[in-house]
Amino acid sequence: MKVIGLIPARYSATRFPGKLLAKLGDKTVITTTYQNAIKTNLFEDVYVITDSQLIYNEILQNGGKSIISKGIYETGSDRIAEAAELIDADIFINIQGDEPFVNKEVIEKLLNVFEDNKVEVASLIQKITNYNLINDPNYVKVVLDNNQYALYFSRSPIPYIRDNQPFSNFFEHIGIYAFRKQSLINFSKWEQTELEKAEKIEALRFLENGVKIKMVITDYMGIEIDTPEDLVKAEEFLKKLNN
Repeated sequence: MKVIGLIPARYSATRFPGKLLAKLGDKTVITTTYQNAIKTNLFEDVYVITDSQLIYNEILQNGGKSIISKGIYETGSDRIAEAAELIDADIFINIQGDEPFVNKEVIEKLLNVFEDNKVEVASLIQKITNYNLINDPNYVKVVLDNNQYALYFSRSPIPYIRDNQPFSNFFEHIGIYAFRKQSLINFSKWEQTELEKAEKIEALRFLENGVKIKMVITDYMGIEIDTPEDLVKAEEFLKKLNN
């Protein structure tokens, strides 16, 4: 099974413009993400797919591989699909450019589900233990069926707990995806769906088009850099790793 890692890397970001070129230790965020993906030894190759000449140059100057995307895209999966059409591979992993601490064991768990030929798309979830996050729209929640496929994703608390019934299985979606090649290409050909546009969650495009998403539970708490404050947390985490 030939696996390629693709890292969508858009320069603009509403809450933290240019965050991927911010320094994390002695490297930029995007270079750290790229090099950590390479170090997992799980990929035949890894590419950064970007709309930015600055990010493109940054990766090439550090010995990496990057592709300038030609289109204007709403989602990271749409951006990497353009490149995936031209790359020979069985499985593509969408690695988030702003999550620099790529974890090998987590990616391995994600890849293992493709031993089942019925799985077309897979992604990650972790149990929410801080209940303040359940009402936070920045954290995408997901509910599962009995076979651990996603039923729905939402920024609202799901499920809604009526009559104060005890319930503890709230899950947060972690935006690392794995796709069979044709499924990723199909995704990019579909129009954005109404639910996707309402929630701003790209996974809903698959569900609305009848494609199941296998969810893999992990307890890995990565660091996503959305704000300058997140970068400070990442710096602290990096120092612990290096000590």
